[in-house]
Amino acid sequence: MSSLTNFTQPKSTQLKNQSVFMRSSSAPPSSVLLSLLINQVPANQAKIPQTKACQLLVFLMVVSCFVLGLSVVSLLTAQTAVAATPTMPTTVPTTTSSPLADGGEEREAQINTTPDPFGRETPRGTVLGLLRALTDDEPLLASNYMNLSPADNAPVTVRKFKKALDTGGRLDTDLQISNLPEGNVHDNLPAHRDHVGFIRVEDGQVPLIVERVQTQTASPYWKFSKDTIDAINTQVNTHKMTWVERYTIDALKGKKILNLDLADIMAVVLLVLSCFMVMYVLVWLLYLLVNFVYPRVRNRPLPINGKVILPFSVVLTSLMLTEIMLLAGVSVTVREPVNRFSEILALMAVSWLLLRVIDAVFGSAERISYKRNYVERLAIIGLLRKMAKVLLFIFAAIIIFGNLGFDLTGGIAALGVGGLALALGAQKTVENLVGSLVVVADRPIRVGDYCRFGSLEGTVIDIGIRSTRIRTLTRTIVTVPNGDFSSMMIENYAARDMFRFYHKLFIKRSAEPRILKELIYDLEQFLRNHELTNQEWNQVYLIELRQDCYVIELQAYIHASGIVEFYEKQTTVLLDILNKVAEYDVEHALPTQQLLLNTDHGMSESSPVPKTYPNQPSVRTKNDHTQRQSSHNTDAIHSTNTKGALSDPSGLSTNP
Repeated sequence: MSSLTNFTQPKSTQLKNQSVFMRSSSAPPSSVLLSLLINQVPANQAKIPQTKACQLLVFLMVVSCFVLGLSVVSLLTAQTAVAATPTMPTTVPTTTSSPLADGGEEREAQINTTPDPFGRETPRGTVLGLLRALTDDEPLLASNYMNLSPADNAPVTVRKFKKALDTGGRLDTDLQISNLPEGNVHDNLPAHRDHVGFIRVEDGQVPLIVERVQTQTASPYWKFSKDTIDAINTQVNTHKMTWVERYTIDALKGKKILNLDLADIMAVVLLVLSCFMVMYVLVWLLYLLVNFVYPRVRNRPLPINGKVILPFSVVLTSLMLTEIMLLAGVSVTVREPVNRFSEILALMAVSWLLLRVIDAVFGSAERISYKRNYVERLAIIGLLRKMAKVLLFIFAAIIIFGNLGFDLTGGIAALGVGGLALALGAQKTVENLVGSLVVVADRPIRVGDYCRFGSLEGTVIDIGIRSTRIRTLTRTIVTVPNGDFSSMMIENYAARDMFRFYHKLFIKRSAEPRILKELIYDLEQFLRNHELTNQEWNQVYLIELRQDCYVIELQAYIHASGIVEFYEKQTTVLLDILNKVAEYDVEHALPTQQLLLNTDHGMSESSPVPKTYPNQPSVRTKNDHTQRQSSHNTDAIHSTNTKGALSDPSGLSTNP
C-alpha cells in the first residue's frame, strides 16, 4: 500500500521513500549492461572496416542527441502548455457527469460553450493532457481526465493507471487519435466512444476507451471511460516490476531531469544504441548475401548499391524501438515522446531510403538509354528524377508536420492556389514540358534522325526539356519549342526500312520494237536478280511514247542503313543498268536543238549568207517552224542536228 499511496505524501517524503526493487546480488552495473547489449553480435560474424566503424559511431551519437533533443523539446512544449492552463480546483469535480447515450437528445441551449480549461474538447487533447499531468507528477490534475465517481480514490487510481501504462500500455499515435470534437465516427464504436490504445495483460488486451461526457454547466468533453478504469483495477497486475526497475543501479534511483526519471532516459539511450547496432549488422550481412547471390542468378550486378544499408537500418530501428521499450518497461512519460519522434525519424529514414531507390531506378534507366542509344531520353529521365524527389520531399514534409500536430489544411490550400496561379502564368512552359514528354513517349524522332518538319528539314541533334534543336542542310541550327514540335507533321527519313530506286530511260524512236521488248524483259530480270535489290517490288515498264523517244520506267527497293549507303548502292545499280543497255542496238535519246534560217530570194548566190545567232529572232524551234511554214510557204527551211550546228568553235551554225 505504501507504493500505491505514494502520491498522497509530500514530494520530499516521496523522494526518501521511493525505492525500486532490485536484486543486489545479480544486478550488473551500467558498464556491464552496455557490454551485454553490444556483445549480442559475435565478433567473428562480420568485420566492419575501420572507416565504417567510425562513421557508425558518429551516426549513433548524432541519432542519440537528436532523439534526446526532440524529447526535451516535446517536454518543454508540454510544460509550457501546462503552465498556460488555468489553476483548477485540486479536488475531483462533484458535478454529475454521464456519457451521452446513443441517439440521446442534446440540450444545447442549456450548455455553456466556453472552452474546456483542461483541453478535453477532443480525444487527442484528453490523451495529451493526461500524459502532461503524469509527467508533472500531478495525480489530482490527471484525475480530471478520468471518469471517476466520488467514491474513487483519485491518487490511487491514477497511480494504478500509470503503472498499467508503464508495464504494457500502448497508446495510438497522434494521427490515429481523432482531433475533432465529435471524435472518430468511422471506428465502428458508439458515437460518444473512441479507441485510443490498449494495455497488454496475461489474458489478452484491455482497450483504452475515452467517452464523451456532458454536464449541465459545461460543454461536452472527453474522459477515459469508467469501464476502462474498472478493467485496469481488476485485470492489470500493478505490482509487477519492469526490467528498468529491476536492473536500475542505485545511483540513478529517484533522480530526475525535466520531471523524467533518469533511469528511463538512460535505458532509452542504451536501447537505441544497441537496437541500431544489431539492425545495422543484420542489414549489412543481408546486403552482402543478396549482393553475392543476385549476380549469379540474374547474370548482372545488383542495381542497388550499399548506400541503402544505413537508412534501412534506421527504419527497422524505429519500428522495433517501440516494442523494445514496451518490453523493457520504460515509463510511459518517456516512451511516448520517444515514440512520437521515432516515428518522425522513421519517416525521414523512409524518405531517405526512397531517395536512394529513386537514384537506383533512374540510374538504371540512364544506363539502358545509353546502351540502346536513346540519348533523347536522358533529359526527360533527369527531369523525372528531380520531380520524383520534389514530390517525395513535399509528401514527407506534410506527413511529418502533421504528425507533430500542425494543421496543414490552410497550407495545402494555399499551395494549391499558388500552383494554379503558377500554371496559369507559365502556360507555354507547361505546354513545352508536356510536349517534350509526348515527343519522348511517342518517339516520332530520335537524336541523329534526318527528318522533315513543316517547311524545313535536317538532322535532330538534341531533344531537350523545352525545345528540340535541328541542324539544317545549310548547317544552321533551328530551335523548335516542343509544344509546337509535337503538333507538327513530321516525316522521319531515318525510319525507312528500305529505299526506293526509281529512274527512267529514254530510248530513241529509231529502236526496233522487238529489240525494245527484249531490253525491257532483260532489265526486269536484271533488277530482280541483282545482289543489291530485294524482292519487294521490281518493275520495268514502257510507260510513255513520245515523239522523239520511248520512256522506260524502272522501280525497285534497296536495303540500306542510311542515305549515304543508299546513294552508293544506287550508283552501282545505275552503272550496271547502263552497261546492260549498251549491249543492245539502241541509242539514248539526247536533247536536240534545231536552227531555222530564213533566206532572202533576192540575194545573189555570191552574196554571203548571214550567220544566225541563237539569241536572234530568226532562231526558231520546231514548233515555230511549223507555224511559220503554214503562214509563209515561200520561206526556205534548213534544219541541222545539234552536232552539225555546233561544229563551229564559235557556237554558230555554218550550214547554208
